[in-house]
Amino acid sequence: MRLAHGGRQVDTHQIRDSLNRHKQQNQKASNMSNILNQRHLDSLESEAIHILREVAAESANPALLFSGGKDSVVLLRLAEKAFRPGKFPFPLVHIDTGHNFPEVITFRDKKVAQLGERLIVGSVEESIKRGTVRLRNPATDSRNAAQAVTLLETIAEHGFDACIGGARRDEEKARAKERIFSFRDEFGAWDPKAQRPELWDLYNTRVHPGENMRVFPISNWTELDVWQYIAREQLELPPIYFAHERQVIPRNGLLVPLTELTPPRDGETVETQVVRFRTVGDISCTCPVSSDAATVDAIIAETAITQITERGATRMDDQTSEASMEKRKKAGYF
Repeated sequence: MRLAHGGRQVDTHQIRDSLNRHKQQNQKASNMSNILNQRHLDSLESEAIHILREVAAESANPALLFSGGKDSVVLLRLAEKAFRPGKFPFPLVHIDTGHNFPEVITFRDKKVAQLGERLIVGSVEESIKRGTVRLRNPATDSRNAAQAVTLLETIAEHGFDACIGGARRDEEKARAKERIFSFRDEFGAWDPKAQRPELWDLYNTRVHPGENMRVFPISNWTELDVWQYIAREQLELPPIYFAHERQVIPRNGLLVPLTELTPPRDGETVETQVVRFRTVGDISCTCPVSSDAATVDAIIAETAITQITERGATRMDDQTSEASMEKRKKAGYF
């Protein structure tokens, strides 16, 4: 069929065929992108499973750090793929500051019950009572850095020689230069100048009594990789990761959640905004971001275009200085 258009004859069949070809080409490009993305996730998953099995084979008494956050949820799925149908060859460990978001603790306990695994909880509150952690105001001061003391006490109490964590190199500068098998001395300290080489996926796991390893199987993952893996594996997360209404206090470019631990200061205003948390931690130093992403797919789309790291956008404790994280790690932090 031909139609007159601007004095020219236009073949509608040719137009339709051209549109169909473009549609098919776009579909092929989309399919190829999905295939490449799945291969990328498969590669990351394979590497992480290899690392988990390496820890189980080489360490005498390892543990997996599980906080209920998205990265540790991914670690649990990877551990399931590495060791099921058997039990995990290590217990789960959580260092509880006593200032955690209740939604996260509820989710943590639910997930542990579903898995049927053993959970060891190290309590910062107990460290305060023993006097090993001292804060100017124990009721309101941030307990985030104090976790290092409780972690070291928990490691010593149970004799762990390796602790598996969900840290990633894209989170922060200090973590970017840390090895997958991160050696810690008898004081739990990390020395960035004394890192062991990791050539061809070969790891030196040898430690003397009192020393230990921190192992990061998803070190090479990005925040986007984590969310795409959560989507692929259909993993459940605490609800605060998704958009919801919350009272917040705008402060120094961050949105501080309104809680008993984080009240407004003089002259500050409280606003109700739609927000979500990109990372979860101690209430006293963890902030949400403005977002209407209420599904995993929406979060993936949002994460793909963000230009601020999750810790840069959400953590008050990382804004005290550019070396905040490195100083905490040298003192035994995760």
